[in-house]
Amino acid sequence: MSERIKTIVESTRTQHFITAVIVLNAITLGLETSAEAMAAFGPVLLAIDRLALLIFVVELTAKISVYRLRFFTSGWNWFDFVIVGISLVPGAGNLSVLRAFRIFRVLRLFSVVPKLRSVVQALLAAIPSGARFAEWFGTIGRSMYSLFEIMTFDNWSSGIVRPVMAVYPWAWVFFLPFIVVTSFAVLNLFIAIIVNTMQAQHEAELQQERRDERTEWLAGNSELAQEITELRRQVAALQTLLLKHETRS
Repeated sequence: MSERIKTIVESTRTQHFITAVIVLNAITLGLETSAEAMAAFGPVLLAIDRLALLIFVVELTAKISVYRLRFFTSGWNWFDFVIVGISLVPGAGNLSVLRAFRIFRVLRLFSVVPKLRSVVQALLAAIPSGARFAEWFGTIGRSMYSLFEIMTFDNWSSGIVRPVMAVYPWAWVFFLPFIVVTSFAVLNLFIAIIVNTMQAQHEAELQQERRDERTEWLAGNSELAQEITELRRQVAALQTLLLKHETRS
């Protein structure tokens, strides 16, 4: 029975089926972000999402029953186990943070498709070894400082990257995306947040000044209105006196 399950789990047809389920689940997760799609097909999308999760659970259960403890010796199996396990956390459908983690199911393609898995392994192999460049990447602290130097363009090319690439020619696959993400994306994002905050604060100050000016204007008009009302009362009183005087005459 175990051998039969193993044959089914490792078959090419099963792998293609799981890949199709992952892609379909990714599409449904994307459609769930649309209010129009949820209004029209909400129950169907949720049903497909639950069915996909059930298929993933059955797949993992079958693998664990076949490989037992050997299942957890593979990093890719741990990857699948964690991603599916997050979706099974009670309340994951209600908490926005846990619900957002469902999108990571799409990353299971890296563990299911062998070619994608080879690409990830090649990228990991391209990361410089700490033992070879201990002065830059020997410890977590040194690695963080070296990456900070690269992010700020402080002698990053000739000082760190080129010596590393002389030993690991494919290390640029790691360094270039890191520079693009941190230096051009993250820093610009921080600058945009600061500028946006300053602009919002400036607009809030202008609105407060306008409110103060309006309050002063209303207060001034109120005093003027009171003076006009008093003046009208005095004029009316004077007219009354004149009428009385004319009547006596």
